[in-house]
Amino acid sequence: MSLKNKNETNAIRTQLARSPFLEHSNPLYLTSSFVFEDAEDMRASFAEEKERNIYSRFSNPNNAELVEKMCKLEGAEAGHTFATGMGAIFSTFAALLNSGDRILSARAVFGSTHSLFTKVFPKWQIETSYFDASDIEHLEDLILPQTKILYIESPTNPGLQILDLAYLGKIAQKHNLIFIVDNCFATPYLQQPIKFGADLVIHSATKLIDGQGRVLGGITIGRADLIKEIYLFSRNSGPSLSPFNAWVLSKSLETLSVRVEKHCDNAEKLAEFLNNHPKVVDTRYPFLKNHPQYALAKKQMERGGNIIAFEVDGGVQGGRNFIDEIKMCSLTSNLGDTRTTITQPASTTHSKLSVEERQHVDIPDGLIRVSVGLEHIDDIIADIDQALSRYHV
Repeated sequence: MSLKNKNETNAIRTQLARSPFLEHSNPLYLTSSFVFEDAEDMRASFAEEKERNIYSRFSNPNNAELVEKMCKLEGAEAGHTFATGMGAIFSTFAALLNSGDRILSARAVFGSTHSLFTKVFPKWQIETSYFDASDIEHLEDLILPQTKILYIESPTNPGLQILDLAYLGKIAQKHNLIFIVDNCFATPYLQQPIKFGADLVIHSATKLIDGQGRVLGGITIGRADLIKEIYLFSRNSGPSLSPFNAWVLSKSLETLSVRVEKHCDNAEKLAEFLNNHPKVVDTRYPFLKNHPQYALAKKQMERGGNIIAFEVDGGVQGGRNFIDEIKMCSLTSNLGDTRTTITQPASTTHSKLSVEERQHVDIPDGLIRVSVGLEHIDDIIADIDQALSRYHV
């Protein structure tokens, strides 16, 4: 059985042991705390001599089921859940880094992640060095004795650059770095970074894991020793995922395979349409043959995902004019929804970056990011086509 086929079944059939009521679908455990049998049970539980639920800030059965599913899908040893994707990113780095440590990151990362690296962590003398995704051959020149973490997204947000996971995994192992990959765009259904050498994988579960724009959530999975440090930090600092959201996300994974397949079907057709449209300057999609890292994407990913980026004329104002002509697709910065969503990174998700910083990560002012949904592809294309024909520079 292929990994892809096995993941389809694991996402559906992995669940907690049934209660005495023998429910088919796992129940919600909406409780803040759990009771003990006696004083000794209470003492041993807090001394961590036994694994059991104490308090839902620490653990909860619904969260445990979500972690177990994601670990099976990603091939990970352990994991921990968080209230949001950014909660997962912050807590993971805060748990593993000390004052004086350094991060080595791809320059093309989500805007809020960039803000953490440049505005928050420096308060604690944690600095970040950046490398360009197109120049990883010189990556080792940036590794210092204080460097502890190598961090990337692949595909990147929103430029859809593809980084060589196997090459970076070998570099990280050679220099004893913790290799962390944000796998949000691909999901474990399309890509498993751990098999290429990643130590930890982070997801904003708000996106394709949920897939319907309902709840917030984040998760970090990977090596058990690292997850233990992250868990202990989070247990005390409190960025907990609610049991209800964990339950929703676990149920969402049951439809991940069918959703992602349809997302990819639609995205491939829209990418081909945009790639041949006279008013589109540039179209980026990992499985377009003219993508600079097409061969690498085919090697690392099962399919190209649901995100497309394309450039229109007229810079920031041209992009805004195009968006104002959209009729059906949703104008929102969220992605991975059943509904197609559209945003302009230069004026929204990456607006805190300077023009020079956006140029460094290949985000032109007129770049449009589309998260292709599950509507009929003819309707998606028709809406974008009419907006392209009507907008003016």
